[in-house]
Amino acid sequence: MNPSAPNTVLEMHQVVTRFGSHVVHNGIDLVVHRAEIFAVIGGSGTGKSTLLREMILLHTPNAGRIRVLGVDLTHITAAAALALRQRFGVLFQQGGLFGSLTVLENIGLPLREHRQLSDLQVDAIAAEKLAAVGLAPSVADLYPAELSGGMMKRAALARALVLEPELLFLDEPTAGLDPQSAAGFDELVKNLRDQLGLTVVMITHDLDLLWQVANRVAVLADGKVQGIGSMAELSRMAVPAIRPFFTGPRARTAQAQALLTPVEP
Repeated sequence: MNPSAPNTVLEMHQVVTRFGSHVVHNGIDLVVHRAEIFAVIGGSGTGKSTLLREMILLHTPNAGRIRVLGVDLTHITAAAALALRQRFGVLFQQGGLFGSLTVLENIGLPLREHRQLSDLQVDAIAAEKLAAVGLAPSVADLYPAELSGGMMKRAALARALVLEPELLFLDEPTAGLDPQSAAGFDELVKNLRDQLGLTVVMITHDLDLLWQVANRVAVLADGKVQGIGSMAELSRMAVPAIRPFFTGPRARTAQAQALLTPVEP
């Protein structure tokens, strides 16, 4: 794989993933550009979550190459992996907050692990991130069990942002949220990308999120990427694996709404 272009943040080349005799990925190719919101979609069992785990160094593919923020993940050392992980943030589907810590303590945890800062400095930065994701200062002293689903997602997102990452990974960010909370999260993701210059890679089934937020979308099926483009571009592709995302009442409603508020480049 050639050195990354200046605007390339993540690239996968001919990635193959097997679990025993079962082939999940059979030659995945994709490139994510700086400051875009890039989504990966596909049916159950197409390997979306596995692909994300490979991007964030939690799983090693059987073949192929992955480069993240200019770093080749092939044979990466433990020290290089630690340094790379501090350059990206991850919002896991269940949030991953520690129940015994307050929201402010959860957000500040990565700073205490990876930065030489005083408790006052950690708390101040954590409070800034709390505000950045739209949560009131009073939430800081709450515990995860006291939060609504939407508040928990935002608190976990604040923690993912606390090390000032260049790249943000979102795993089903609106799963389990009511429509109003999900719509608010859509807007939050766009605003954070614009304000912080983030590149965002997300796994999602949320059609509204795809139409309203994603600049480009990769569709996984049969071990390969079946198409990459904006939702509008994908809607015009006559590929059987892509068509289910544009049929049915939910898909038509999401597409109609997107025509009223198109994604900004």
